[in-house]
Amino acid sequence: MAERTVTKEKMKIFLKAQQDEMSAVLMYKALADAVRDPADAQAFRQLSAEEGHHAAVFKKLTGKSVKAKKTLAALLPVMYKLIGRKKLYPIIAKYEYDAVKKYAPLAAEFSVLDSVKNDEKRHGDIVLGLLKNS
Repeated sequence: MAERTVTKEKMKIFLKAQQDEMSAVLMYKALADAVRDPADAQAFRQLSAEEGHHAAVFKKLTGKSVKAKKTLAALLPVMYKLIGRKKLYPIIAKYEYDAVKKYAPLAAEFSVLDSVKNDEKRHGDIVLGLLKNS
């Protein structure tokens, strides 16, 4: 499949996605430090690393550096303590599944994003799977 040109409109989408992926790196690192279950912590560290890879994929498309938003990294550990993993993890999984829907049309044009899209589905499955293992 031939890659398409990155239009101005697509560039905005890619920059936002790149920032979202960078923010997810911080979010998963913060969760890994906040959770009680060592298996959850290990899973979140792995997800953080993979989100970093996703950000790098988008950086190759944009050619720009972006700063992560730290809101989720600050908020999710607090939510973990307030509402617990059984309520929080489905919210996180939905965030991952929503990314699949967002990336699907982009992956149809830019094949490099296909693996990112597939990873996001797997990330949602991993987070929900943590609840089944407890």
